[in-house]
Amino acid sequence: MSFTDPLSIVIGGVTSPLPRTSVGDDESEYTSSDGLIHLSARHDYGKRTRRSLRVDTSKMTADPFRPSENVKVSMSTYMVFDIPPAGFDDGRSVPSVGKRQGVHVNVHGL
Repeated sequence: MSFTDPLSIVIGGVTSPLPRTSVGDDESEYTSSDGLIHLSARHDYGKRTRRSLRVDTSKMTADPFRPSENVKVSMSTYMVFDIPPAGFDDGRSVPSVGKRQGVHVNVHGL
């Protein structure tokens, strides 16, 4: 499973291309050229279906205790859809989220 290659992500008003660096049956990974941004998409199938999208980002910044030294800091943002194997539909006019169906989510302001 995979998205387009490369993906683009906007963080702090800066667009960064993320070329695909790994692909498997149920996961794909994308990484920036400097290695500071990493995006992964995964599907896990068991008693329930779990789909996840995760963005890990890092940067170099001044150490608050030793301002003359820089340290690498990081943060992660992720979204998980945990659904029953038969899918989920609450009767609204949105497509059901089921096994091997796409999930379309627009996220603004990351």
